[in-house]
Amino acid sequence: MTTEPVPIAPPGAPPAGVLATPADKGLRTGSVGLAAAVALGLSSVAPAYSIAVTLGFVTLVAGQFAPAALLLGFVPILLTAFAFRELNRAMPDCGTTFVWNTRAFGPFAGWLSGGWVVQCATVIAMTALAQVGAGYFLDLLGLDGLAGSSLAVTVTAALFLAGATAVAYRGVQLAAAVQYVLLALQLVALLGFGIAAFAKGGALTPQLSWLDPFGFDGFGAFAEAVLLCLYIYWGWDALITVNEETKDSSRIPGQAAVISTLVLLGTYLFTAYAAISFAGTGTEGLGLGSEENAGDVLAALGPPVVGDAFAKVVQLAVCVSAVSALLTCVVGSSRATLSMSAHGALPKAFSRVHPKYRTPSFGTVFFGATAAGVLAVLTLLSENFLGDAILCIGLLIAFYYGVTGLACVWFFRGDLRRSTRDLLLKGVLPAAGGLMMLAAFTRSAYDMVDPAYGSTSVGGVGGVFLLGAGSILAGAVAMIAARARFPRFFRYGRTAVADLTVHDTSGSES
Repeated sequence: MTTEPVPIAPPGAPPAGVLATPADKGLRTGSVGLAAAVALGLSSVAPAYSIAVTLGFVTLVAGQFAPAALLLGFVPILLTAFAFRELNRAMPDCGTTFVWNTRAFGPFAGWLSGGWVVQCATVIAMTALAQVGAGYFLDLLGLDGLAGSSLAVTVTAALFLAGATAVAYRGVQLAAAVQYVLLALQLVALLGFGIAAFAKGGALTPQLSWLDPFGFDGFGAFAEAVLLCLYIYWGWDALITVNEETKDSSRIPGQAAVISTLVLLGTYLFTAYAAISFAGTGTEGLGLGSEENAGDVLAALGPPVVGDAFAKVVQLAVCVSAVSALLTCVVGSSRATLSMSAHGALPKAFSRVHPKYRTPSFGTVFFGATAAGVLAVLTLLSENFLGDAILCIGLLIAFYYGVTGLACVWFFRGDLRRSTRDLLLKGVLPAAGGLMMLAAFTRSAYDMVDPAYGSTSVGGVGGVFLLGAGSILAGAVAMIAARARFPRFFRYGRTAVADLTVHDTSGSES
């Protein structure tokens, strides 16, 4: 496995000239190449599903400037990807944000923003992906009655979760092989849809002006559209959680992160241009400004664009998109908690690695079962409650991406005067991305307090805000309990993640 030296040692980093190598946690090292890492990153975003369920809502806000919103929403994502790349080069650990934020800001920030918040967002996303995939699957089979049944959809979703857990349990190599097929189907379906839409002609002629960042009707519309777009790019960072299994752990995951985000941008802009040029942004008929079409643009436009037969292929692509993202969520979450456990911040059970498959056995099953339990509870409480839970993911994304962007700047602050490259890639760009994300977090939180935001409210406060802020608050409470359970991790601060503690049988943290 190739490693690269860290030229200058920021506070808490390895000394100058010392290779930054991931500590052995029992995973199968050197088994994931660049193509597999990119496939995992793209699949975790669920591009077909994401653009299908988001483009309509972005168009409702931005009209024909929806492509501009997609482009602007991409900017903080790309800047954050640079932060992830630089941090991974110095600390290629499958704990990613947990390790990086701990080394930069200390154990409290690392445990909460890099660990708890990330896992909360992922579990909530898993419930949504499983439910969406189940609904599409039943509809594809022509089982309209079951597709409309909450119980049938929940049971099918639980089966999808079980299947994804089983594949992830068998190893990241199998998961990557499955993702190649699922990702190829998504990209072919979106490409076919776009080509057909352009070939048919339609309501509007494509214009470069649709990318005009100053075309929005006021700052409120601009901010809302960009916030919506943050969600459709989220998930690519799951590929970095397999960095310890990648052939060049300090280089390839960072490259894959940048490549996957650029591929997403191209895919989304192509699909958006095709859909808007064909259907327009009107509020009647097939127009993307119609609220009836907003929930699933590809389902509404599929039959008239590509015919009923190929429309089923597009529908299948959205279904497998959700399922493939679900699989990647299981892979990423189990490795993140493996690292937290190995560094003494979670119970030892999470560090168990299967002797044959070399996967986090307990963590994989834990997250599959937890997501199934959360799905069942939220569905029993209210279907609207589940919808609000999905919306709150944006708040959690902006929070931990923002903190990680600033962590990059603080960790590498000693490097920033070495060269123009270091100043830009370790300082200016990550700082800009982090500040943009935290601004999005603040704006989102402000908007979500409104009881009219989302579908539920409690005591005059929006349910989406209560779920998002409540998840962070619950993490703070859980962290207090964790501090008592794992005192060594919280006592030694930034140096606590420098060495593995899971093999130490002394002390309460092991």
